[in-house]
Amino acid sequence: MDCVFCKIIRNEIPSEKVYEDEDFIVIKDIKPVAPIHLLIIYKKHVEKIHELSEDDQRRFWKIFYIIKELSDKLGFKEYRIVQNNGKNAGQEVPHIHFHVISGRKFGGIG
Repeated sequence: MDCVFCKIIRNEIPSEKVYEDEDFIVIKDIKPVAPIHLLIIYKKHVEKIHELSEDDQRRFWKIFYIIKELSDKLGFKEYRIVQNNGKNAGQEVPHIHFHVISGRKFGGIG
């Protein structure tokens, strides 16, 4: 695929990686909305949640482990997890990813 996240995964575009395993890469967002703004990117190119196979879905439980590891490593305990699913929901890159943001107080979203 030719999307920006696929290029980052293939090291064709530089990024500031903070975690990587066989399924996910975590990078610092280049336009952070808070002091800590990480992107957890699935290495397999899938655009939206409803396009995940059953095997993909099983791999996604690892995200919570990754967040715990990074919160311990980077020293944040309170955070917001955001996943925009589709253009009208605010998804800018058509490749499934999660935002983990922390380091400041956030208002409610409801």
